[in-house]
Amino acid sequence: MTQVSISHLNKIYPGATTKAVDDLNLEIESGGLHALLGPSGCGKTTTMKMIAGLLMPTSGDIRFDGVSQNPIPPEKRGAVMVFQNYLLFPYMSVGENVGFGLKMRGIDQATIKKKVSEMLELVQLPGVQDRRPWQLSGGQQQRIALARALIVQPNVLLLDEPLSNLDAHLREEMRELIRTIQKDTQVTMVFVTHDQEEAVILADKIALIFDGILHQNDIPAKFYEQPATERIARFFGGVNFLPGKLEGSRFESAIGQFSAPQGVINRGTGLMSIRPESIEMGADDNASNIAKGRITSHIYMGTHTRFKVMIHDQLIQVVADPQSIHTFKEGEEVNLRFAPEKVWVLPK
Repeated sequence: MTQVSISHLNKIYPGATTKAVDDLNLEIESGGLHALLGPSGCGKTTTMKMIAGLLMPTSGDIRFDGVSQNPIPPEKRGAVMVFQNYLLFPYMSVGENVGFGLKMRGIDQATIKKKVSEMLELVQLPGVQDRRPWQLSGGQQQRIALARALIVQPNVLLLDEPLSNLDAHLREEMRELIRTIQKDTQVTMVFVTHDQEEAVILADKIALIFDGILHQNDIPAKFYEQPATERIARFFGGVNFLPGKLEGSRFESAIGQFSAPQGVINRGTGLMSIRPESIEMGADDNASNIAKGRITSHIYMGTHTRFKVMIHDQLIQVVADPQSIHTFKEGEEVNLRFAPEKVWVLPK
């Protein structure tokens, strides 16, 4: 288990006018699974390659358990990277691919054979050592790439968009496998993804990066319930934002006053945010934190129904029980209750 500490990390590519990574400070806990999340081009893969030693930082430091890795070549860092396209050797058998790292270290064949068998069991592909990579499915090749990385017992395992080439069913299987392997081996894992759902399901913590800058580093639930900015809230599917003014624990907006006991700010101009699934449809007139609006549309989505409700000139989106499509009709007036414990106030 290895702790990774990143301090004031910067990367400017030759000829570029902006930083690919801009003053990144990040602690990756030993034995944890940390996601680097963000849109394409935000700097997450560049960061991972600098951790692996495949790219040199323009400035800043990367430390494993307090030891700077900047002067250490990639092959001696103990950081192994699994690439998005697997990079298996097509002319080698699966067993030779998995055991390649041990062979390069001069390990004897009997030990390699034993370790290869153990790794194939770990990734739930026993008995395929004599096949060629092209004889395996994409999901199986991803597992072999994982086994090849794990067999050398890395200090840090780096996964670059590990599930992006797989279909939905295989992605779900691989998520479960990666979580199981991480818990069993306790290796420090870092993975890059642009998929919020993947990051939330897999990671212990998420580092959200926009434009090379770290915007929030937190446990997954905080990005939904307590985002630091409107941009972060929108990235995680937030759609309801009411401008107004916060005084004490009361938020005054164009559609009414609401109890808003928590947020990034504690007074002044801001945005009241609440997720669609945290709004109650059809609340009683005497309930607290309510506003009356008219349903403009609804969409049945199998597991839930999504409503759009117009309150004055403010459109509010609500996610409700799937059967609620039979209870609430388009054009109907309805009370919406904004659960105080789910209201979050952001800076405007």
